[in-house]
Order: sequence, then C-alpha cells, then structure tokens
Amino acid sequence: MTEKKTERVLQDIVALKPPSSASILPFTEETVASSTEEQKESTVLSTTELPSVSSGVSAAEPKKKDDGVERLPNFPFPAPEMEPTQEGPYGLRYDFNLGVRIKMPPGEKWRIRFWDMETDTCLYDGKAGGEYVSSRKKHFLHVFIELFEDEELVWTHEYDARRKKVAIIMPTGTLGDPLGWVPYVDRFGQKHDCDMIVVTSEVIVDLMGPAYPHIRFLKESEFAAVKGELYASYYIGLFFHDEEQAWQPRDFRAVGLHRTAGWILGVDPTEIRPRVVIEKADTRPIEEPYVVVAVQASCACKMWQNPFGWLDTVQYLKKMGYRVICIDKEPVVGHNITWNYMPNGVEDETGDRPLSERARWIKHAEFFVGLSSGLSWLAWAVGTPVVMISGFTDPINEFHTPYRVFSNHGCNSCWHDLRTPFQHNDYLFCPRHKGTERAFECTRNISTSYVLSVIKQLCRDRGLVPPAVAAGEPWPDDAERVNEVAKAVGKRGYEHRHEIYWKL
Repeated sequence: MTEKKTERVLQDIVALKPPSSASILPFTEETVASSTEEQKESTVLSTTELPSVSSGVSAAEPKKKDDGVERLPNFPFPAPEMEPTQEGPYGLRYDFNLGVRIKMPPGEKWRIRFWDMETDTCLYDGKAGGEYVSSRKKHFLHVFIELFEDEELVWTHEYDARRKKVAIIMPTGTLGDPLGWVPYVDRFGQKHDCDMIVVTSEVIVDLMGPAYPHIRFLKESEFAAVKGELYASYYIGLFFHDEEQAWQPRDFRAVGLHRTAGWILGVDPTEIRPRVVIEKADTRPIEEPYVVVAVQASCACKMWQNPFGWLDTVQYLKKMGYRVICIDKEPVVGHNITWNYMPNGVEDETGDRPLSERARWIKHAEFFVGLSSGLSWLAWAVGTPVVMISGFTDPINEFHTPYRVFSNHGCNSCWHDLRTPFQHNDYLFCPRHKGTERAFECTRNISTSYVLSVIKQLCRDRGLVPPAVAAGEPWPDDAERVNEVAKAVGKRGYEHRHEIYWKL
C-alpha cells in the first residue's frame, strides 16, 4: 500500500471520530493518550463510557470478589498478562491479548503501523519509542503489524494462531450465555488450528468440558497460571454500551445472544447446537411419558405473566396423560412483594442439583416448555423439542425453535431497544410501562390457548401420541366433539373455544 493511500486512510479515520484507533496502555478509566504523529489530542475514557456486560452486576459498579483474581477495571473479566507475551526483534514485544498490544523498542527512531487485513484499514501509524500501544478494538481482527526504523521497514508480523494458545474469557453467573457461545469457540479453534482455552464458571466446566475434550476449560482462579503463555485472548459478553464497537463488531441485540460470539471471534455466526454432558444419558429417570417445565427466571420480564397460564397448561398436559416435572433450581422466585411460584400440579424436582442431572430429565422428556432462560438453552443442547414463551426478547435473540411463543399484539422486545438498556439490578424491569396497567403485557397477552395450540402442533409434527389419546381418548380439539359440546352448552363463539376444551 502506498504512503499516499496510508495517509488518506489515516485522515479518514481522524475525520470520522477523533482520536485515532490506538491508545497507550494501561487500558483504564484514566486518561488514555494517543501517540500518533498525525494527531496529538488525548481522550478521557470515563466509567460511563465503558461498555457493560451481562454478568448479574452493572459495569459501573463491578461486583467485588474476594477471590484473588485480578480483573479488568469495571469489568467482571480476569485481566490478561500486563506485559505482551510474544517476543519480537529489537526489544519489541507484542500479543493479541485485549486487542493488539505492542511494547515498542526504546528510542525515537521507531515507528509502528498495524492493519486490519480483512477490511484493508490502517488502524494505527505513529512513533512511540519505548511506549505501549494498544488497539481500541478488542474483538478478533486479522492484523498485520509493521515496524519501521528511520522509515525503513525492518519487521512484520501477520496474525497466525496456529499451534498457539488462545483463551476465550466469559463472565460467570449465567447458564444460557456460555451454552450458546462455546460452539463458536470450537469453530474458532478449528479455523485457526490453535490450542483453545475457555475460562468460565465451574458449572460450565463440568457441564461442557468433557463434551469438548480438545478444548481446555478453566475456572477463573486457574487463569493466572496460563495467561503468560497466551498468544491471543478474547472476551465474550453482552456489551450494552459499546457505541464504538470496541468489544463487539455488531451489537448483540441485533444478531442474537449466541451468534454475537461468532461475530466477536470472526467466525461464521451460523447457529450451532452445543454439546453437554448428560448424567446416565441412556436411562430414563421415570418410565411413564412426561413433559418438563421450567417457570422461573432471573427477573419478572422473562417470566410468563399470564396469571393462569402455567396452571392451565399443567392441567391440560396432565389431562392428556403426561406427568409434568418442574426442574427449576428454586420453587419460588421473586423480590419484595412480587413472587412467582411453582405451578400447582407439577411434580417437584427443583433444587440445587448438577446440570448434568437436569439434562437427563430434559433429554428423555417428550418436550420441554420454558422461557428465555438457561434451562431452555440446555433443552436445546440435548436435542429435546422446546416450546419457548418470551415477549421481552425478539425470536432472533435465542436459538431457532419452530415452537416459539411470541405475540406482537402489544409492547414487546424491549431487550433489543438501545434507548432502554436492560438493567440487571431491576427485578421489575419494564422500561416502557413499569408501574402502569400495561406492565409486562408482552407475556400477559400470551394466552393459554395460544401455548396449547403450539404444544398440539409440536405433538403432530413429532408424531407424539399423548398417553390419554393412546388409551382411546380423542384429542381435545377434535372438531366434531367441539361442535357437539358447544351446541350443548349454547356457547359457539370463538372466545369460548378454550372453555369448551376443558369440558371435553
């Protein structure tokens, strides 16, 4: 590339958004100064400008863990090695941990330049003798680095992770997120032929580690022992305030909770079903046909707020001859005066049990009925048909299921609204209608009959014959019988359809 074209690219970048796309380490909320010759301005990166991630805590007020793990400022992530891990010539050091990081050789004669080869964009060009230079972009980039000595090109390096160690760090405290992300880590490892390390929670290590034996799964406390050996590392999370797209090349709310990992890692974001360990996978927990339900979630907007929804659904499933098993961690979940109870009529298999045991319950179920929560992702992972009820997320947010229950008749999809970022510390989060009669209408408007119609469609599609039907009882929506009962009770209108089902 000619020097003239380089100058034009740099001028374009500066004109679009000053300062340049590189900053001096360390990356903190303190003043971050640019070291480009073309521009001498500096910028202050405040706490409010840092993107936040979904970890159960706000990025502005990080959870303080007394576990001895050194973390990035204002983030739940373990911090990388302070010194770049790879050795170059002339005393230069470099790596791709937390973006492109370069420690320049001492002296004033050195000039560094690096490119994004995929887009043919110059990310940085300047003199920085003896200083540290780091890219603002922290997600994967196919980078080409050039070192000049008195304007003579003396060394280059193209990103090449083959047979090198690369770590993917994920926030702990969630289930569905890492279940959706790990398959993209596997895809990255296959693409780059590198030794993959995943840093995540202990429950995910136990649940997914044995299913991916070629990937090394570590707990956060084990990361310090390997971070000095890493060629590159990438941080996967839900970055709510990443206006500069520093941590994610596309906003996760636009591409989906799981597919964001593909974008961050620069691999095909096409959906992949994860693999998990299942306890006693070949044996059923009970002999009779059963359905698994999970009715709890981490906040009210994720729950089905129809007050009779779960009660009627459980009653219907039992009427069809199924045993109904509830496998939530807690039978009662809530905050202050708002509580959600396990529905009457289910069999209680709640409790703080291994996820591999829950996976066994789900695997052998006829199907699973749940919410936009971790257990639905677990059901998808084990291959059980999933009926998912959610209104605060658009269907693009989760994995594809033909049995997604979603209504656009009323407020919906606030999770994706950039104007009202999700607040993890607000159990009653409903940004548009909180405190009004329209609160949580996204799922209050989802009727039981809608859910039951989806369940019946699932049974037909999968060739499932409910035990009651197998024993000679007709389907509740048998047209001839519905008309007979409607005529007998004098209620033939559409609005009485669900009531007539129960009479049958």
